[in-house]
Amino acid sequence: MPLTFEDLLTRARALTRPGHRALLGIAGSPGAGKSTLAERLVAALNDSGDPWVAHVPMDGFHLADIELDRLGLRDRKGAPDTFDAAGYAALLRRLREEEDGDVVYAPGFERVLEQPIAGAIPVPSTARLVVTEGNYLLLDTGAWARVRAQLDEVWFCEPDEEERVRRLVARHEEFGKSHEEAVDWVLRSDQRNARLVAATRERADLVVRGVVGWPDGAGHHRTGGGLGPVGADAGG
Repeated sequence: MPLTFEDLLTRARALTRPGHRALLGIAGSPGAGKSTLAERLVAALNDSGDPWVAHVPMDGFHLADIELDRLGLRDRKGAPDTFDAAGYAALLRRLREEEDGDVVYAPGFERVLEQPIAGAIPVPSTARLVVTEGNYLLLDTGAWARVRAQLDEVWFCEPDEEERVRRLVARHEEFGKSHEEAVDWVLRSDQRNARLVAATRERADLVVRGVVGWPDGAGHHRTGGGLGPVGADAGG
């Protein structure tokens, strides 16, 4: 049976319990729809009453271009070694353990500038569920191996491959690349990272191939994100 959006909401709600802040991870290859799924989950869960769910993307832990230049990694931007994986794992641990009522500030990522922005995302003490998403949540090498231990569940987005690549090219064009530059970047960099991410699929608690019954009733998505309208699979 295909998953419905309501199934996902029910599963996310079930992660929380009194005295425990739950962390839900959403993994997947570049362009798989992680951000769209996270954004729609958070919006729907917060729709009634006071907001109790926060969204903290992994992308805020991109290394800045100036550091990538210093390391000689600018042309590999988006690969696992171009993120502060240890810092990301430490933030997740702090979000899980924070009990003193303080706001926890997480970094964001500015797509137009393609740069991380410190202190851009406030997570109040009232947040009982944090949804985090990114490519490498299930990677088991280096500091990335510390990430999975901080997450109650990890879901893996797996849309149609042709559609994923199309959306990815469109995203790069939206943020300033020509069509030729976008295609070159996807084939040279994004696809290499996608193969690495795909190998982590079996470590997920749930593999989402599609969702029936999006909030808009159509199953559509914005450019660069979203999932198809049918099909789902449980994994791991």
